[in-house]
Amino acid sequence: MKILGIDPGSRITGFGLIEAEKLKLTYLASGCIRTKGELTERITTIFQGISQIVEQHQPDVVVIERAFMRPDRPNPDAAIKLGHARGAIISAVGSRGILMVEYSPNQIKKTVVGKGHAAKDQVGYMVCESLKLSKAPQEDAADALAGAICHAYHCL
Repeated sequence: MKILGIDPGSRITGFGLIEAEKLKLTYLASGCIRTKGELTERITTIFQGISQIVEQHQPDVVVIERAFMRPDRPNPDAAIKLGHARGAIISAVGSRGILMVEYSPNQIKKTVVGKGHAAKDQVGYMVCESLKLSKAPQEDAADALAGAICHAYHCL
């Protein structure tokens, strides 16, 4: 099963693709869609980038990180921008009829690292260990790969 994880962001959207057979995980690809310009331009770039990735790699399932707002630093403007980015991703994937699942950031971290409030470097380290990578991918791509790994552990 090919699992595409996506870490949505209005400026940087990470993606990571793995192959999962039982609990054997194989790294296939990862990277970031970097955007610039006004919000509408950035959302269009995300939609086009995800569409291209899905077309190229043909995943069986797509995992997207569920939106959240930190209670200690609420930022409604950032949440709205993230919602737009998620909408672009959901549209790009949904229009192709691919199964999409969501996990919260804490679910992903707890599954991959063992604790729900793990630091970014801990997530990167465990992604490297799980996929036998020689170095950690960029943070957003590592988070996306962590989402894919989380789904593999929950569904296989």
